[in-house]
Amino acid sequence: MKKKEELRIVYMGTPEFAVESLRCLVEGGYNIVGVITMPDKPIGRHQDTLQASPVKQYALEHGLRVLQPEKLKDEAFLAELRALQADLQIVVAFRMLPEVVWSMPPLGTFNLHAALLPQYRGAAPINWAVINGETETGITTFFLQHDIDTGEVIQQVKVPIADTDNVGDVYDRLMMLGGKLVTETVDNILAGTVRTIPQEQMQVEGPLHPAPKIFKETCRMDWLGKSVKQLYDFVRGLSPYPAAWTELEAPDGKVQMLKVYSTHKEVCPDVSRPDEEIGKLSVENGGLKVAARDGYLWIDELQLAGKKRMKAADFLRGFRFDGNYRVR
Repeated sequence: MKKKEELRIVYMGTPEFAVESLRCLVEGGYNIVGVITMPDKPIGRHQDTLQASPVKQYALEHGLRVLQPEKLKDEAFLAELRALQADLQIVVAFRMLPEVVWSMPPLGTFNLHAALLPQYRGAAPINWAVINGETETGITTFFLQHDIDTGEVIQQVKVPIADTDNVGDVYDRLMMLGGKLVTETVDNILAGTVRTIPQEQMQVEGPLHPAPKIFKETCRMDWLGKSVKQLYDFVRGLSPYPAAWTELEAPDGKVQMLKVYSTHKEVCPDVSRPDEEIGKLSVENGGLKVAARDGYLWIDELQLAGKKRMKAADFLRGFRFDGNYRVR
């Protein structure tokens, strides 16, 4: 059995979420022979400045070899990857791998996924768990196979979601726990103690929930179709990024985009408002509230298009509000 210093590991990841697991491996003395990350991203008004991914920045700071393929099936990249002679590959928040890549190392390729598989397969599992009002989520390590997020599970850790948590809170919690789980998984693979479980054999209550990528239109608030609780969960499931949004309509018909970062809910069980009443704004005790189907959603923090993010009380101090505004 190889020691961790001898095991040749290739690590694949891109965003901040993936840095913590790489940091745990590096600081734990594991042998990282290469880091694969996305190509540098153009930023700025003219897209003329290239920004390295958080994983690349960390890797370079610690003298690790970095590869940034445009295409994962490119023969030149595959030759470089083979030359690293990895025993094991680890993937954290990267991209879908072709079989020629994930099947390359003798010990396989495992992924850290920010959900309790088989639930929330897809690109945005943390967002969707909070949006759906889940009270529990977690992290999973599993070996890759053909279909995305379907491989045999190695280990899982469950994590509670408080009603006051937003996606940023849960993200940070899972990121830190993920680093520990990745090193534990490597240790168990080295020790030969891994006993994987096929996902189809795992007990799941109710239907499986998907976790597709979040787009701008995904973030639009549905005042007519959602309850107060669902609207509240929707906002915190997208806060602080990319943020839920709606349109603020003035009495004269002028419409502005309004991002909503934080709310609290007032549920009125005996209320069922007609459509024409839903979305009306009102001010009460210095706070801003929106009429919903079964109560009120109080907006605590927001950002009007072209303005900075601010508390609702600060917004109201600089906003002429005549009571005929609504959101839609």
